[in-house]
Amino acid sequence: MSKRPAEDNAMVSALKSGERPQKNDQDDETGTFEDEFEDEFESEEEIFEAGVDGRPDEEHEAEEKRDCMDVDRRTFIPGRDKLAAGESLSPDTTTYEMLHNLTTTWPCLSFDIVPDSLGSDRKTYPATIYAVAGTQADNKKAKENELMVMKLSGLSRMEREEDSDDDNEDEDENAESILETKSIPLSSTTNRIRAHQVPPLDSSKAPTTYTATMTENADVLIHDVTPQLTAFDVPGTILTPQQSRPVATLKMHRTEGYAVDWSPLIAQGKLITGDNDGKIFVTTCADGGKWTPENQPFTGHQSSVEDLQWSPNERNVFASASSDGTVKVWDVRSKAHKPAVSVKVSDTDVNVLSWSAQTTHLLATGADDGQWAVWDLRHWVEQQPKSIASFDFHKDQITSIEWHPTDDSIMAIASGDNTLTLWDLAVEFDDEESRDTAGVQDVPPQLLFVHYMEMVKECHWHPQIPGCVMGTGSAGFG
Repeated sequence: MSKRPAEDNAMVSALKSGERPQKNDQDDETGTFEDEFEDEFESEEEIFEAGVDGRPDEEHEAEEKRDCMDVDRRTFIPGRDKLAAGESLSPDTTTYEMLHNLTTTWPCLSFDIVPDSLGSDRKTYPATIYAVAGTQADNKKAKENELMVMKLSGLSRMEREEDSDDDNEDEDENAESILETKSIPLSSTTNRIRAHQVPPLDSSKAPTTYTATMTENADVLIHDVTPQLTAFDVPGTILTPQQSRPVATLKMHRTEGYAVDWSPLIAQGKLITGDNDGKIFVTTCADGGKWTPENQPFTGHQSSVEDLQWSPNERNVFASASSDGTVKVWDVRSKAHKPAVSVKVSDTDVNVLSWSAQTTHLLATGADDGQWAVWDLRHWVEQQPKSIASFDFHKDQITSIEWHPTDDSIMAIASGDNTLTLWDLAVEFDDEESRDTAGVQDVPPQLLFVHYMEMVKECHWHPQIPGCVMGTGSAGFG
């Protein structure tokens, strides 16, 4: 990030006039007329050596350094350093391949990216993203809350200097970004939302897309948003009020919660949800499309369940993070509904977790004290396992954490210090000096990128656009 001062720095330099050489008293034998305006130097070599006013250039450079205004050359670190009055942050756009900010009527605490049929490993522009999000309206305007089904299109890449010289540049690459939404009314704030797609029986048809929404009033709402997604790309599509109603409203929770996840291995749909009482419920979609939660919750946490995630390779296993400082691993086949493994990973709330899809024995956690860590689950049979990596760069709570979808060394982290950071765990410490990056103290070399985003709450990688990260904060989406 670059730091923009309130006033532009002015470089001030003034050259002092040198004393003219004294005239030689010796008479010229030829008696020629002496021109008082003749050059003071006999040759070009003398001019070169003496500089513009009779002094060496080195003296001029030293003087300019002394006389110029003092400029703050420290590295400004968002989340660590504070802006002075009249200062603001602006991104260094040369470091971004693509950067867009899109605002909504109300901020969103949570969102999820919806896979599409536009292809994988997309690197062409403008880009298109489909997503779902839930709003957080003011308490007095709770009825204005909505589930937003979104299409973000015209997402062009950043313009480069070399692009201006390209006569064959595609004008579409510089298209204006567009945010289209289809609204589904909600009566309460969305704490967390996640999307799941059911593959179609007929390959010529689109998949069915469900959303699970954990609301502030403790309900879990399941919507079929397939008609809304279709309406973006099929002109003339008419949406009926019936298509905005939830296909299921689950009321097994007695308190609100923030934890919800769909199983990636059960196509028809299997859902886990957790609440502030520490209870976790499993809900399954039976034949005929009926959503049925189990009567008996999974219990074991002493405080609220903050996050849940299914194992990427074991269909009966999931992990939970809690404000009691523990992470627990569960097996849904357990008749006792108790955790199989429980590990104390923090002295503060464990807010979020992420299970690596590429290396399935790695689990990442983010805590309320700003520390995040990576754990090897194969070592969790020990009494006091240690993390294989941990970082305390962030000085405020970790609000979101996610592994890169195809690279098991890359992480995206969102924090309450208003930053979204990218990390490369493949970078190792060579020695003690390497713990400081580019001479900046306490910046580990694994830190790849810092993006400033006010009150960022969640971040997600796009699974089909390499390197694309989307986040939501108080000012909208980025």
